Amino acid sequence: MKTKSINHIILLGLVASIGFTSCQVTNKYKSPDIDTTDLYREQAAVDTNTIANIPWQTYFSDPILQAYIDEGLQKNYDLQIAVSRIKQAEANLSMAKAAYFPDVSLVAQAEHLRNSNGSNGKDVLGYHSTNYTLGVSASWELDVWGKLNRQSRAKYAQFLNSHAYKDLIRTSLIANIATSYYTLLALDEQLRITEETVGLLKESTQTMQSLMDAGILNGASVEQSKSLQYSTEVTIPTIKSQIRQTENSICILLGRKPGNIDRSTMDRQIIAEDLNTGIPAQLLSKRPDVKQAELAFRSAFELTYAAKASFYPSIRLSSGTVGYGANTLSNFFKPENIFANIIGGLTQPLFARKQLIGNLKIAKAQQEEALLSFEKTVLAAGAEVSDILYSYQSSVDKNPIRDKQVESTATAVRFTKELLKAGEANYTEVLNAEQSLLQSQLGKVSDKLEQLQYSVNLYRALGGGSE
Repeated sequence: MKTKSINHIILLGLVASIGFTSCQVTNKYKSPDIDTTDLYREQAAVDTNTIANIPWQTYFSDPILQAYIDEGLQKNYDLQIAVSRIKQAEANLSMAKAAYFPDVSLVAQAEHLRNSNGSNGKDVLGYHSTNYTLGVSASWELDVWGKLNRQSRAKYAQFLNSHAYKDLIRTSLIANIATSYYTLLALDEQLRITEETVGLLKESTQTMQSLMDAGILNGASVEQSKSLQYSTEVTIPTIKSQIRQTENSICILLGRKPGNIDRSTMDRQIIAEDLNTGIPAQLLSKRPDVKQAELAFRSAFELTYAAKASFYPSIRLSSGTVGYGANTLSNFFKPENIFANIIGGLTQPLFARKQLIGNLKIAKAQQEEALLSFEKTVLAAGAEVSDILYSYQSSVDKNPIRDKQVESTATAVRFTKELLKAGEANYTEVLNAEQSLLQSQLGKVSDKLEQLQYSVNLYRALGGGSE
């Protein structure tokens, strides 16, 4: 009979919980409306094709670079830290979901009571009794107004945010490995050009020395030629140091100890021609930091309504215990010794020293802050894409001019050397021509590196490599 009563009470609690859900503070979340028109400035997108949809294995064609990116995705420490944050967020989400269920505990107690026999005043602590209990205790708060539900949804948004953070680290890692790799190739090319130039300058110095011995040039011309040779040669140790540092930086990204990095050459790298950006609205779903900002707003939105729900009464089934109780252990588990104790309560906040009002104001302000941060992040992302597109195109526009410059300076070096031998040009013209050739060749290397880096940065800025 007692068991039936207990079941009736629990059933009524479940029915009440289900019925009261219609009274919850309901306002479903939806993403804020963000105007992305002309977000890329004058760079108008004509379709939804975007390089962000291209897998990184396809976007980066160098097989050596592909192997390094794959290694980095497996071993990079920052990415492993991001995965551990996902585990933490998942645990928080599990705890939030557990709030829907009752807290259940096993309770075992032995109570021994002694007191005096008041009839004759002689038996001090002579009267005693013992009682044993064993049962299950449960405590359960009914989520009538949706407070627990909102808190759980906020934790879910935070859980998704941890995944977006991992995607952010992933896209940044891919971009950093590619950028460092291209920088290493550019340094190799700069070293090659500089060493070749030093060799040519040595030949030029020997030529001027011969001309001086023949009485055609004076000693100043030889020393000027040596000065240019030495000033060029002295940059070689610096370039080698930069190469070593770049190799070490790549090793850190790969989770390796510092060491040698195998690589291809600069002339084998292909610069993407069609850098499609898609429509600006795609940033909202592709770019990890934008998704993070939107999920932070979503979490703040849910917590605001959880704060509102705190103003309403809370219904709690507390101190509920079902089990056995007897004064002897021999007959402990007999049916007549079953007992049940269930206490239900309703708590309506009346005076909480303005804590509830303060919490709601804080939650609303945090929601407003999160929305503003989201809008700012979208604008910053759009500006970044716009800057990269314009800078990339500006760099590409230099290519035909740079080619003409290299060709012209190479011709100038050849002509001035011939004229010098014929006595129709002075040594200063030869030195200036050689120096201009070196600068134009190094400039061409820098241009290609610049364009490779812009293509990498645009891929990251659009959310490429996040999946």
